[in-house]
Amino acid sequence: MRPAPQSEASDYELVGLRNGTASLRSKTYGETLHPGVGPRMEGEALYARQLRIPERLAACSEPFVIWDVGLGAAANAISVLQATKGVPGNVHLISFDQTLAPLQFALAHSKELEYVQAFESLVEVLIARSLVEFANGYWEIHVCDFPALLREGADAIPKPHAILFDPFSPAKNPEMWTASLFTDLFRSLDPARPCALATFSRSTMIRVALLLAGFYVGSGLATGEKEETTIAANRPELLDNPLGSERLLRAKRSGSAEPLWSPIYRKKALSPATWENLKAHRQFR
Repeated sequence: MRPAPQSEASDYELVGLRNGTASLRSKTYGETLHPGVGPRMEGEALYARQLRIPERLAACSEPFVIWDVGLGAAANAISVLQATKGVPGNVHLISFDQTLAPLQFALAHSKELEYVQAFESLVEVLIARSLVEFANGYWEIHVCDFPALLREGADAIPKPHAILFDPFSPAKNPEMWTASLFTDLFRSLDPARPCALATFSRSTMIRVALLLAGFYVGSGLATGEKEETTIAANRPELLDNPLGSERLLRAKRSGSAEPLWSPIYRKKALSPATWENLKAHRQFR
């Protein structure tokens, strides 16, 4: 993961979206968070609903662990808290990011960023203490280099049932989208615990990296201007629309399907070795 920007909340600015809602833009990365339909709607549709978190929480007999990778301004995390409010079960939400700057900015601009308003006191405690309790669980933050955390072993952190994977884009933040990161992430899962991951990216290279890491991969819900997103899981039954053989052939023809083997963004066709490994994945047998 790249070092945190030297500037704090001043690295961010408010931007208006087409549907009339507001979001944040990072000056350092040159990207807007949740640019399609806005923070609240995207967080609810792409993560809370797509991962079926309320239903899975209600059916879970143990604390339901959610990894929020790329906390940002907490839109995804808050969408999950909103969706699970009043649902029977215990939520353990664990957020990861390299900086609290966007969260601090969101709290300071909660009037414009409406999704924050009902959670201001919760966010204030979270920023101050890195841990906050709520009615049916608790929320904690790890300010860290996430790839390094996985490499070194995240054994002390509870294994997830769901992963909200929302860093900046592969072109701007390639460290968070390498094949090795997804391999380390898959190894961090509990094989006995069903886990699903959702992300905004529909990139072929990202889907190939997830497959090679060991995940089953499917096409996800449309959001904003994207016709589809991506969902991955360690159990095939967690996917509604798994990628089929036609997507495999499309990857072979693509000029941008080879995963990132180092944290340097580039576009490249599949190598013969990657193609053979991809064909052997149990999803396509």
